[in-house]
Amino acid sequence: MKPMDVLRDFPVRKSRKQKQAFRETVCAFGEQLGYACAVEKGRFGVHNLVLGDPEKAKYLITAHYDTCARLPVPNLLTPCSFWPFLGYQIFLCAFMLAVPLAPWLVVKVVTDSFGYAWIAWYLCFWVELFLLFCGPANRTNANDNTSGVVTVLEIAATLPENLRDRVCFVLFDLEELGMLGSGAYASAHKQAVKGQLVLNLDCVGEGDHIRLFPTKKLKKDLRKLKPLHSICGDLGKKNIQIREKGFAAFPSDQMSFPYGVGICALNQSKVGLYLSRIHTGRDTILEQTNVNILRAALITLIGRSAVQ
Repeated sequence: MKPMDVLRDFPVRKSRKQKQAFRETVCAFGEQLGYACAVEKGRFGVHNLVLGDPEKAKYLITAHYDTCARLPVPNLLTPCSFWPFLGYQIFLCAFMLAVPLAPWLVVKVVTDSFGYAWIAWYLCFWVELFLLFCGPANRTNANDNTSGVVTVLEIAATLPENLRDRVCFVLFDLEELGMLGSGAYASAHKQAVKGQLVLNLDCVGEGDHIRLFPTKKLKKDLRKLKPLHSICGDLGKKNIQIREKGFAAFPSDQMSFPYGVGICALNQSKVGLYLSRIHTGRDTILEQTNVNILRAALITLIGRSAVQ
């Protein structure tokens, strides 16, 4: 298996059977490279896939492998712009509250009862919530998060052997249900994660502006933060930067760790940097260039730390 084959061979990783087939293939891939492979189970059916030694590693390179549900509107994110971010969240909430008004109106007209109408609205709202998390899989998920999975596997495949004892690769389950996989992993490795730098790749497949979002604790630790600056800069039309100051909101698995870094690729518009298309049928772009840039950058980061 080649890492990019995931896009073709495992386009959906949502059902138990789909996830198991994916994990078995990745385990075989990792073992051929010489990594120890383990599947760690957690509550709510979590199955995290671990390549390497999670207790000895200095770095965790991670991504979530579960597939989100398909939604009628994209999960637009503007992680560096407060007002557009807030406005879209308000829009999504208003949309979810407004959709059940259609059955509310039908029941009200048919029964002439506000009580029955509100019961219909309430039931419809809970159906919406269920579909949001557990609905049919979004079969086009090249960016969210096949891109993160592919990049993790590319780094694992090309990392020099003398650096492999410094890194553990983890593919988290159930991020889409509320970061359950990363939470389970952090609980299972409480002592180890206290000092590890966690580089979490989520939606890195589309966009010229690669941004690193460190956790609040990491921002305050200049010794741990400094090496990240060494991989920042312009790379032709693309660039890598750390978001240290100002508004930053990128909800992903790095939030489960004290020294986590969320890594994503963003596009530029008048409202600032944004991430779109995800959770819809338009999520079809996975740029190999982004994978190559991140692979080279993170291997460089690990290599420089080994000689310091």
